[in-house]
Amino acid sequence: MLTAALSLTAVSCTELEDTSYNSIIADGFQPTNEDVGSLLASAYVSWRKTFLLWNGVARAEMLCTDEDIIPARPNGWVDGGVYKRMHQHKWTSEDDIPLQSWVRTYDGINACNRVLFQIESGQIDLGERQASVISELKVLRASYYYLLDDLFGNVPIITQFDVPEGYLPEQSSRKEVYEFIIKELTENIPNLSEEVNTEYYGRFNKWAGYTLLAKMYLNSEVFSAGAYHDYDKCIEACNQVLNCGKYQLESEHANVFVTHNENSKEIIFSLPFDETYVTDWNGFDYHMYSLQPENQATFNFKETPWGGACVIPQYIDTFDPDDERLKDDFISGPQYDMSGNPLKCTMGDLVGEPLVYVNEVTSIDASQENHGYRWGKFEYAPGITNRLSNDFPILRYADVYLMKAEALLRTGKADEAAALVTTVRERNFTAHPEKAVVTGDALLKNSCYDYGRRDNVLVTHDQADIKYGRMLDELGWEFSQEGRRRQDMIRFGVFSTRSWFSHDASDETKNLYPIPNSQILTNGKLKQNPGY
Repeated sequence: MLTAALSLTAVSCTELEDTSYNSIIADGFQPTNEDVGSLLASAYVSWRKTFLLWNGVARAEMLCTDEDIIPARPNGWVDGGVYKRMHQHKWTSEDDIPLQSWVRTYDGINACNRVLFQIESGQIDLGERQASVISELKVLRASYYYLLDDLFGNVPIITQFDVPEGYLPEQSSRKEVYEFIIKELTENIPNLSEEVNTEYYGRFNKWAGYTLLAKMYLNSEVFSAGAYHDYDKCIEACNQVLNCGKYQLESEHANVFVTHNENSKEIIFSLPFDETYVTDWNGFDYHMYSLQPENQATFNFKETPWGGACVIPQYIDTFDPDDERLKDDFISGPQYDMSGNPLKCTMGDLVGEPLVYVNEVTSIDASQENHGYRWGKFEYAPGITNRLSNDFPILRYADVYLMKAEALLRTGKADEAAALVTTVRERNFTAHPEKAVVTGDALLKNSCYDYGRRDNVLVTHDQADIKYGRMLDELGWEFSQEGRRRQDMIRFGVFSTRSWFSHDASDETKNLYPIPNSQILTNGKLKQNPGY
């Protein structure tokens, strides 16, 4: 895809054919409708990088929660204690996961500001499409600030590309960041396209904009540091999407995550992937850092997996055995090669024994290679490289249903909420349809997650009531492995108050990550978040 960087060609005495595949030539460039996607590409690509590259936002949202862990394995995975610090909420401003989440997200903001500057300064003239493209870039930029508000809260708001030399941005409060995002979205969504087609796939159309706006409103109390409680506005934004007639739930939950999921009617905004064109080594490597090396023979992978991440047993225990998401989303039990021959363990205490994934893990400090169910939500196509070709859904129609349901629940309309939750559940209990039905009273009950320490060091229990805990469970069952568990836990008041596996309750300062120390050293106007 073309980048939006401007360049000038230098002509020497030797006449060369002027063919450029990686830049836009400003002189004489008159973009057509087909060029718009290429112009915008460089502004979108940072979403993929910040979210899924090594130590990116997905890890920041998952490894610190009650969902996933990377325990010490017979083949390593200690890595200086970074994954243990994530699990136990003991990260620091020097850790790489907050740093990469910060830097890559600001790369996206900078790219948006650059293309906006090129358009608004007249270097690129888009004619009648100019207003809509400017609005799309501002909504895209707001989506990057959505990540920063979620992870860091108090961040600089930068909207200019042509800043003076030595410019250092001022830090804004979390409330100011929230207000900026809401303003950018509400002002620009009406100018976005209503089309749902290949041209707008992986881009913000009007419905993706409303879905992001609903997500901001749902998290308003957290994202605004308590200044707003915009649940009614969340419902209004969800209704825009639910009533547009452009999307629908897949008949099977697993269909959203197949290799060729680009035609899914459930995906509203995704990160498009293709192993041929996305060449970053860790572009999308869920299979590599979850499955054991022996599983290379299961799928005929071109590279050998590394066998690290797995699911916390307490999380798996929350699933109803008849919930088809338990089978579809996780890899468990005996493992075989492509011919059906049993695989055997090759390391640790179990060398030579059958490789059977079990729902138990010793602790964050020790595990065997068969410990823990593995990630399997995204289809692992036979013969793939170290990169998946599945598109990654960031916003999908099921989320709109459940955002509206949660907002209804929080505004005293539990029965209306239950009807929406039931609609999402119906495709997951085809053998037992009666289990798909949820009542308003059920959504008001406590979570079924058995909180408390559960490792070989300590066993404790913590079943104190979680307000709307069953709703939190529903989100956990539907959105595992999608890089969002931390956000949901914080909104339900669980993230820093409960213990699980090898993790003890932390404190509310851990609801935000520290601003990376390297960024503070380069900008004296930045003040560190409390607790760091």
